[in-house]
Amino acid sequence: MGLLNKIFGGSNEPKEKKILPWIPLNDLQQIQHIIEKSKTKPQAIFKHSTRCGISRMVMNQFIDSYNLTENDLDLYYLDLLSFRDVSNEVGVQFMVMHESPQLIVIKNESVVNHASHGAINNVDLSTYIN
Repeated sequence: MGLLNKIFGGSNEPKEKKILPWIPLNDLQQIQHIIEKSKTKPQAIFKHSTRCGISRMVMNQFIDSYNLTENDLDLYYLDLLSFRDVSNEVGVQFMVMHESPQLIVIKNESVVNHASHGAINNVDLSTYIN
């Protein structure tokens, strides 16, 4: 099997899980804090549905491709099923219709980009770094 694994790219070694600098978004007061912080540093909110397979797949792809540091951008994780009120208020405050999964990028108090589903992985977050 060793030769077949080499030919077809299989590996017995577990893939190291990448950990992102997620900030849990679970309180309404955090939204105003995000708006304020966006004046000096880009903010991103990843809205995720923990019961949706597509949301999980897109989030895994996002994690695999993420290459920024905590100094570049604040990255918030919103479990929209557990914190529906926060998810609804994010939509109201940033005037972005709810979708899941969804990525919202805020800079200078305004949404500069938002995407949902597979389009999330086409967003180049590095373009919003000062």
